[in-house]
Amino acid sequence: MRICVIGLGQMGGNMALTLKATGFDVTGSDLFENARQRLAAQGLPVAAPDELPPSDVYLLSLPTSAQVREVIETAPGLLGLAPAGSVIVDTSTSDPVISRELAAKVLAAGLEWLDAPVSGGPRGAANGKLGMLLGGEAATIERLAPMLEAMSARYTHVGGPGSGHVVKLANNYLCAAHLLTTAEAVAMAARAGVDPTACLAGLNSGSGRSAVSEVNFPEWILSGRFDSGFTTGLMRKDLRLARNAAERLGMAPGLLAAVVEAWHADPERPADGDDFNRIAGALLDTVSPTEETEQ
Repeated sequence: MRICVIGLGQMGGNMALTLKATGFDVTGSDLFENARQRLAAQGLPVAAPDELPPSDVYLLSLPTSAQVREVIETAPGLLGLAPAGSVIVDTSTSDPVISRELAAKVLAAGLEWLDAPVSGGPRGAANGKLGMLLGGEAATIERLAPMLEAMSARYTHVGGPGSGHVVKLANNYLCAAHLLTTAEAVAMAARAGVDPTACLAGLNSGSGRSAVSEVNFPEWILSGRFDSGFTTGLMRKDLRLARNAAERLGMAPGLLAAVVEAWHADPERPADGDDFNRIAGALLDTVSPTEETEQ
């Protein structure tokens, strides 16, 4: 299976290296020459965007739907370059409406489509332990099973084209909400004199636990590392996409609107370039070590 990975950032670059290490024939491509050089120095064959080799799979790892559209449609886009029967796999977190539009064009051109947004961050991409949400035909997933198994700890088929991106937006909304609610809960406990680590141990033994309390807080927040590889700006973008999707579906404003507003309340705290976990750190920073209610 010949695979061309387009977008060699932390996620795409690590996915490309993982697939190569697993034995696939992989070429990487990126608009930026320094990204191509960085991966070439790690042993990955690379190509400029106008020199993409014929491949069985074109795996996209790009920031937004706009870049995905450009790679697919803009001459000499994949609609004109990709061999008949090849598969375009979009691992980005994209707008489901645009994904479905692009999927229709891809299928009409004699190609196959799979949206496959991922979770697990750069570490998961590097060790082949990503989570993947798949939108597309079952036959396409079966065809790509060896590649998907090499990349992920688990992949889940959730429906037709665009469905993977719908569920990914729902997932990121919940993650964003859990960061806020867990930070407030830990801050409340800290004000009452409970050590944050002890509070989390209690939460994680009860029904209030989540991936945020079990993983994000010890790994990136209480440790002060804030190096998950996912930025606040990307989370804000995903939340806006989730809000827009809900509005198009005629849903009344609810907690989603409040979460979107909270994440956009102060564009500098955290800044778009900061690790997304800093939203919880900013809430915890409001708690003084000496601040304690009467017991």
